[in-house]
Amino acid sequence: MTSQIDSVLVVGIGKVGMLVARLLQQTGFDVSAADNRERSDLPFPVQAVDATDANALEAAMKGKSAVVSCLPYDLNLPVAQVAHKNGIHYFDLTEDVTTTTAVREMAGSGKGVLAPQCGLAPGFIGIVGAHLTQGFESLRSIELRVGALPQHPRGLLGYAFNWSPEGVVNEYLNDAEVIKDGKRMMVPSMGQLEKIVIGGLALEAFFTSGGLGTMCETYEGRVRDLNYKTMRYPGHCELMRFFFDELHMEQNREQAGEILVAAKPPVNDDVVYVHAAVEGEQSTGLFREEFVEAYYPIEIAGEMWRAISWTTAASVCAVVEMVAKGHLPDHGFIKQEDIDLEAFLSTENGSLYDSEESTTP
Repeated sequence: MTSQIDSVLVVGIGKVGMLVARLLQQTGFDVSAADNRERSDLPFPVQAVDATDANALEAAMKGKSAVVSCLPYDLNLPVAQVAHKNGIHYFDLTEDVTTTTAVREMAGSGKGVLAPQCGLAPGFIGIVGAHLTQGFESLRSIELRVGALPQHPRGLLGYAFNWSPEGVVNEYLNDAEVIKDGKRMMVPSMGQLEKIVIGGLALEAFFTSGGLGTMCETYEGRVRDLNYKTMRYPGHCELMRFFFDELHMEQNREQAGEILVAAKPPVNDDVVYVHAAVEGEQSTGLFREEFVEAYYPIEIAGEMWRAISWTTAASVCAVVEMVAKGHLPDHGFIKQEDIDLEAFLSTENGSLYDSEESTTP
């Protein structure tokens, strides 16, 4: 890359982190990684680093232009703090509101970019939602929906934990931020259940936390209603309410995650549904713009990758590309809704969302 970012450290080589590293390396960046153990079986160096040890993180980041954290949400902040201290561009995938707030507070004094929430939701869904608002004279509603699901569900829960169980439990139990009747507020997650049909397939959707990123702040005073919901197969929400509320599993999030993964382990044949809709006034009157897609596993570098993995990894890699090429600011906090969709899709990694293979089962 002939730009301000040439070498990137990826912290956390799990399902998504490994693909982030491979995509960035394939794009032309000099990539290395840090994980809880050293590895020699990958096409990039991986050193053992304790993500809670600031000195170890600082040593791992030495000489790097950027760092991408692919760690669980509760381990991101120490990485961001070290990157900020050393003027290194920082990117992550978190949906955790508290982490993002802390990262943003650092942005005013940093020399590099601080870009959290660069995954699928928040991340790509916010970029799409903001794009749909263009062309409206006034906005009535912005509705953003994402569902990462098994293609062939079994059992009443109709789910498989292809994503971090800590992250899923966090999203289900933390309050969600919305704009309702023009007022910015917090509402309980797993509320306001609704039916959605995509290509003849009936799904349900309900509030979960973090999916909007910073959009409530951005659109406050400009839209009457703004919300994000997670999509699942019908019946899922009622069972999860029973699990968390009546069995009191909300009091032990770690154990809840362990139970759920044991019951519904990951699967390879998954699908990611994205549904965004904006309503408002255009020159011809009230109108509704929609973006609806289903993304499936694809082959990258000779290996098949789950839909949730590549949609998440490609999103953050596209943002890294955009900063590297000067299409985004080179310092300060980056909101996902400020990223142009067409520019995003024109990057090497963002173009994966446009490929015919990604939308064909």
